Amino acid sequence: MSVPELKIQKTQNSRLADFDFSNIPFGKNFSDHMLIAEYSEGQWVSNEIVPYGNLSLSPATTSIHYAQSVFEGMKAHRDEQGHIALFRPEENFKRINRSGARISMPPVPEEIFLGGLNELIKLDHGWVPKAEGTSLYIRPFMFGTEPFIGVKTPNRYLFVIITSPVGAYYSEDVSVYVDDTNARAVKGVGAAKFAGNYAASLMPVDAARAKGYKDVLWLDAEQHEIVQEVGTMNIFFVKNNNTLLTPALDAGFLPGITRDSIIQLAKYLGYTVEEARWNIHDIVAMIEKGEITEIFGTGTAAVITYINRLGFQGKDYHFDPSKYMVSVLLKDTLVKIQKGIIEDPFGWVKRVL
Repeated sequence: MSVPELKIQKTQNSRLADFDFSNIPFGKNFSDHMLIAEYSEGQWVSNEIVPYGNLSLSPATTSIHYAQSVFEGMKAHRDEQGHIALFRPEENFKRINRSGARISMPPVPEEIFLGGLNELIKLDHGWVPKAEGTSLYIRPFMFGTEPFIGVKTPNRYLFVIITSPVGAYYSEDVSVYVDDTNARAVKGVGAAKFAGNYAASLMPVDAARAKGYKDVLWLDAEQHEIVQEVGTMNIFFVKNNNTLLTPALDAGFLPGITRDSIIQLAKYLGYTVEEARWNIHDIVAMIEKGEITEIFGTGTAAVITYINRLGFQGKDYHFDPSKYMVSVLLKDTLVKIQKGIIEDPFGWVKRVL
């Protein structure tokens, strides 16, 4: 399939000079430009970088009514020499197309996703922050745009990439509530990055926060016993300070790119990693025996987030992240690889500028 040549329209009113890089909340500020590519009637018909702004859509836009929407989360980092690089961008490219295929979306060509992304970052390179703990968050997404009321595969789509300078997603350690009643998603859908999966999580997460927890640890949709993921992260348990336990991929939850990176990195550093169908009752039994020494989550936004409390069936299990060793080492090492401070033995870092 042919891809239209990328056209670039630069903004005449950059907001960069007025942006306060000393105060960067997560996900509230956006760079000067965005990429928009349109698919219509079996082919990609446009491919542009334009000034960031609102989209014009019909009230009958199919994705508004039937949730045909997928997205990705990525980051661009600035290293100590000022160079800008992406972390495993080809994995995000593969995953958005796997997600899209599950809901009958056409694949996004590599020239549009990766080629367009590189040009977008080069154009907005000034928006990549320099301070420790900051980065440029990248949000590629795609949704059906045919103006039609009816359940069918639409024939029009928009693929968009927006970027946002960000600080830390979580500014502190996180408590999680094990929800053994609700389900985030079922197998075959949970493994895709659908907008609808996140909408389904909102009510239970609000309920958990009303109880004093930050997020939910989801269990499988069938038995409500098998550990899957936290709402914004994959989950890891450290056993006896030397073994990482994490749920085996089962199409019920997201195959995180940071998750995969931590598994590879942990093995590289000499730790044992056990991927299995972990029953929450078995995990709690190990906690009660003192065998679980750390709990942490992994994700693009937070990299690694330390979990300090797990609530399950009316009982809290407390952890002290100030004593964590394994997850601290893994986070420090991965961030240094991303920032180019230490050697990247895996070829994960892709320099853009």
